[in-house]
Amino acid sequence: MRHHKSGRKLGRDASHRKALYANLTGALIEHGRIKTTVAKAKEVRPVAEQMITLGRRGGVPARRQALKFLRSQDVVHKLFSDVGPRFKDREGGYSRIVRIGPRLGDAAEMAYLELVDFTPEAPAPRPRRRREEEADQEPAEEPAAT
Repeated sequence: MRHHKSGRKLGRDASHRKALYANLTGALIEHGRIKTTVAKAKEVRPVAEQMITLGRRGGVPARRQALKFLRSQDVVHKLFSDVGPRFKDREGGYSRIVRIGPRLGDAAEMAYLELVDFTPEAPAPRPRRRREEEADQEPAEEPAAT
């Protein structure tokens, strides 16, 4: 029986689950927002918030703890130089889960796990189609009056 056994197994063994949490947390720190299933987002959120707390704390011991879990020097550097100081005045609740509906393939409930100060970048304007460009360059010929 599983009485009071917390956490989801997510169809993985313990080491695979730990690697998944580390990878998703690193992606969240690096990009500010990740798209994942609701179950994974709910499991990763406390881990990510703990890493941000380490980033707020600063210092060598906290950096070593973060590096032990995240296993990426680049992500840890961004955590301590950018993300941690951004949340210096916040007492917790650094991330949020925004549900975005079912996935097309298997109808798994999907969500964005994002940092609360995340602002999506405006998408780049779409390039104009070729026919429109040609029409702009070549003026239409007027029929000759006879």
